[in-house]
This record gives sequence, structure tokens and C-alpha cells, in this order.
Amino acid sequence: MIHHPRRRARGIAVAAALVATALTLTACGPDIGTAGGSTASTRLQAPDTDQPEGEITIWDRSGDLFKVFDGVIADFNKKYPKITVHHEAVDINAKLQNTLITGTDVPDGVFLDDALVSSYADHLWDLSDVLKPYVKDIAPQKIDANTVDGGIYGVPYDLNPGLLYYNATALKAAGIDPTGIRTYDDLLSAARAYQKAKPGAKPIHLEQGAFLGQLQLEMYASQLGTSLADAKGTLRLDSPEYKQILTFLDTVQKEGLGTRAEYLGQSDIAELEAGNEVFYPWAIWFSFAPQQLLPKTAGDWRAMELPAWKDGGARSGAMGGSSFVLPKDGKNSQLAWLFYKFLMYDKAGYSAVWGPNDVYPEGLNTSIPAYLPAAESSKPLFRPVPALGDQDLWKVATEAGAQIPAGTAIPSWWNGSTDYLGADLQRMFDGDLTPEQVIEKAGSDIQSNLIDRQ
Repeated sequence: MIHHPRRRARGIAVAAALVATALTLTACGPDIGTAGGSTASTRLQAPDTDQPEGEITIWDRSGDLFKVFDGVIADFNKKYPKITVHHEAVDINAKLQNTLITGTDVPDGVFLDDALVSSYADHLWDLSDVLKPYVKDIAPQKIDANTVDGGIYGVPYDLNPGLLYYNATALKAAGIDPTGIRTYDDLLSAARAYQKAKPGAKPIHLEQGAFLGQLQLEMYASQLGTSLADAKGTLRLDSPEYKQILTFLDTVQKEGLGTRAEYLGQSDIAELEAGNEVFYPWAIWFSFAPQQLLPKTAGDWRAMELPAWKDGGARSGAMGGSSFVLPKDGKNSQLAWLFYKFLMYDKAGYSAVWGPNDVYPEGLNTSIPAYLPAAESSKPLFRPVPALGDQDLWKVATEAGAQIPAGTAIPSWWNGSTDYLGADLQRMFDGDLTPEQVIEKAGSDIQSNLIDRQ
């Protein structure tokens, strides 16, 4: 079975637990300059020959994506036959920090969650120069997520547009037309109507995990063109946008319209299969669920753009994501850049990543490329999804992804903030805090315990 999205959630959660030590990485590491002091010597340059030779070590997480990337190496070697790729499955969250600190056996390239890039930036190459020909064609949100003090420290991999997954069969039986859901007020109205038709149902998913709950909160904020911190790392939780989002979530909970469960945990799956939970606002990677975990309702589910917060507003926001980073102490960083350049910006490369393969027979349909020429809605890389009633998820996701507003760099303290904002969001669902109190309490705790201590 393929468990990519669930593994991603677990991997990000592990990363969150490591943030306290990650924040000290630059203080413990060698004196190699700071991201803010990026100079020509800290910006990676491309090789000066068309056929360079050498060996590179690439770290990826074990599992399905490792197998996908591994399968592309043969295609890469058709273009660069003199570069040998040593592809290693590694527990990156456990191993990367100490490796960068000691400078021993440092890999040339690493797959890394966007939320961790800024924590490691002092140990990474600034990729501004090699990415310059491609920046205008990369989703702005992904460039912003990898930017620290003007430097770009990751090769953007995936775009994870938020979508509204819904049980089309259950809604039709209840006489509800999902195409009428254009705003979050419309979603509330549809949920009330469904609950009236099916008493006892709690139609909208409410995330019970603190980390994923905050990640989903940031998806909603992304739609509104904001995020937890601005480009300078200044906290901006106390805003009309966050109050609007939290008020919506509080309404869902207070009116009993939400199934509160951990993402694809046992209770979540049970309610989805029973037709009690029929609306799931989540990243594209929820597509995994009907394909692998929902045999009873497989084929009943569909995806659409998220509702807008107001008429005419963006119909999607970013939820999570990963990039490829190149450590400065890697022996052959220039050659590793060619590998990632092939994966992301060469048609042969990105077609092999997202197209049908031995791991994903229909193609990799749990994300879309961050490179816009590869994410054209009219040129699908993966096929329609049978578990979504043969829906063209590619078209839905790429059109939604094109609406994601530009964002900001993810601050190094973001993962640690889930101990406060993520936890207080759950306390709001418990009825212990109001939206205003979440903003005040979590904001104060993040400022004093994370930001002021940097």
C-alpha cells in the first residue's frame, strides 16, 4: 500500500518535535556566515561544462517517493551519463542536524519540509543564481516559502493546493448540490442542510491533531493572503483574517457541524465511511484516502476548489510542502543542482516524477508540480482518479493552485508554535477558549517563548 500523505503528516510532526534543537543549529555549527549575509561566495553556481562528471549523494525519506525519485535516476543518466547518483533512504529529521553540525559525510542534496528550510538556511547554498531562469515560472508561494533574507534556499518541489473533498453520492441523496458552495457561508448552509437530512451527521472535518490543525489553519490563512508571520518574521496572528477563520471553525464546533478527529485516524475513517462526515477541506493529498482507506465509499468522493472567504476571493491556499536543499558542505553541490534541475525543470524529469510509474500506476496524484509550465491544466501528468469517480483531479488541482496567493518565508519558530497555537485551537474546540482568546493567548506565548528567545 502507498502511504505517502500519512507519512508526510507523521514526518512533519516529527520535525515539529525537533524544532527546539533545530533553532540552535546555527549557533552550534561552523562559522559559515548567515543567510542575511549572502554573498557571491554563498550563492551556488552551475557547472561550467555540459557534461560534468563525479558522484553525488542524495537523501530522501524511505517509502513511495523514494522509489519514484529512484526510478528517475536512469532518465537523468541518459542526459548526464558521467554523474553517479548514490540515492539513500534516510530518517532526515533525525540525522540531518547532527550531520550539518559536524560537517561529516554531508549529502549533496536533501529532501526537506518547507517549514524547516529557514532553520537550516545558514548551512545551505543560496540558490538564487541557479534558479534565476526559472523563478518567474515557479508558484510564488513556493519561492516565498524558501526565501530567507532575500536568498532562496530550496528548489521548490511540490505545490499542495487546498481543495474541498466531498461525498457526492451522499450529498445527492440529501438533495444538496455542491456546485452551489462558493463561500464558507455556503459551506455552513450546506452542512446544516445535510444534517437536517441525516440527523446525527457532523458533516465538516475538524482536525483534532494540534500540528495538522495549525497546518490547516495556515491553509485557510493562505487563501486570505496572510500567514502566521510576515516576511521579516514578525507575528501577525492578531488580525481580522485569523479572527474570521477562527470564528468559522468555532461556529462549526458550536453548532455540532464538525466531526472532530485526527486526520485519517480510525474514528475519522469510520465517520467518512458512514456518510456522517462528507466535507473535507484539506490539501490535495487527501486523494490518498478514497484510493486506499475508504473502500466502502471509494468512487463516491470528488474534489472542488475550496470555498472563498468572500465573493471573488481566492479558492485555494497552500497546505504544507517540501523542497530540495543543497548543503554547503556537500562535495558536489553543483552536480546535485543538475539532478534537481532535471527532476523539476526538464520535461523528461517532471513527467517521470508525476506521470504513471511502477509506484503510482495512474501517476503521482497527491501533489502537483510547483513549476508552472509542468502544471498546465490542459496537459495532465497524472490520469483521472478512479476512486474519485474518474474525476480529472489534475485540472481541479492545477486551477486551484493557480489561485494561491503569494506568501512569505516560513519562520524558524513555526513548528514550535504548534505547542501554543495548535494546542489553543484544540482548547477552542473544547469550549475553553474563544477565538479572541486563542489569538491573545497563543500570540503572547509564541512571542515570549519563541520569537523573543531567538
